[in-house]
Amino acid sequence: MNAFQKYLDQLPAERVEAVQLLRKTFLNNLPKGFAEIISEKSIDYVVPHSIYPDGYHCNPKQALPFISIVSQKNVLTIHHLGFYASQELSDWFSNEYSKHITSKLDMGKGCVKFKKMEHIPYELIGELSRKITVEDWIKNYERILKKNKD
Repeated sequence: MNAFQKYLDQLPAERVEAVQLLRKTFLNNLPKGFAEIISEKSIDYVVPHSIYPDGYHCNPKQALPFISIVSQKNVLTIHHLGFYASQELSDWFSNEYSKHITSKLDMGKGCVKFKKMEHIPYELIGELSRKITVEDWIKNYERILKKNKD
C-alpha cells in the first residue's frame, strides 16, 4: 500500500473525495519544482533539498515547506505559507473566494479551513497554486528570514 492510500485510509469517509480532488488540484497546478511528501498527518508540497539544500530553518533536515493539506478533528485545512509572505496574495484569495463560494471564508493568517467539503473552491485553489514559483517562494522565504533576524 502506498503512502497516499495509507493517508486516505485514516480519513473520515466524507473527506476522502475532497482530499483526492485537492491533491489532484495541487499536482496539476503547482509550478515545476515543488515535490509532494505524504506523511501520516498531512500531504505536503515542498521545495526539495535538490533545489534548496538549506532546507527549512527550523529543521534543516526537512525540505522547505510551502503548502499542506491537513485533516483535523472538525475541518480540512490548507496551510499555505505564501499567505505569510504576501499580504497581497492573502487579500487576493479572500476577495476571490466569494466569487466562487457563497459560504463565509474561514481563513487564518496562513490557513484556510473547510468544515463542509462542498465549500472547497477547487478552481480557485488551482489558480492560487499557480501564483508562486519555486524561485519566488525561495526569495520570499529568504526575505522573511532576513527580516526576522534584523
